[in-house]
Amino acid sequence: MSKTKFTPEHEWLRIEADGAVTVGITDFAQDQLGDLVYVQLPEVGKAMDKGDEVAVIESVKTAGEILLPAAGTVTEVNATLADEPGKVNADPMGAGWIFKMTVDQPGELDALMDEAAYKAYVDGMH
Repeated sequence: MSKTKFTPEHEWLRIEADGAVTVGITDFAQDQLGDLVYVQLPEVGKAMDKGDEVAVIESVKTAGEILLPAAGTVTEVNATLADEPGKVNADPMGAGWIFKMTVDQPGELDALMDEAAYKAYVDGMH
């Protein structure tokens, strides 16, 4: 069974029972960015530290960085985004996922928000 966590930077993480983690941006984030025109995907196999810039997303309005939510290694990227960045807008928490990773210290993810806390966080921004 998977569980989903959220970062203050509007990224979501789907944590699978085997420890694999899928990362993308939230519906709120894609709505704020507008239509995405480019996604720079991370390098598979690259070990990175928490807070490192792992991917870049560009929209008609702005560009933003995706920061690694915990130290770990990128295991897979959503290659279809190279040709179809709009998938992130259409289905940000499904087909628009950005990359998958393994986490060095899974306990680091415990500090992230659950869905209710993230909703309250976003509501508090208005």
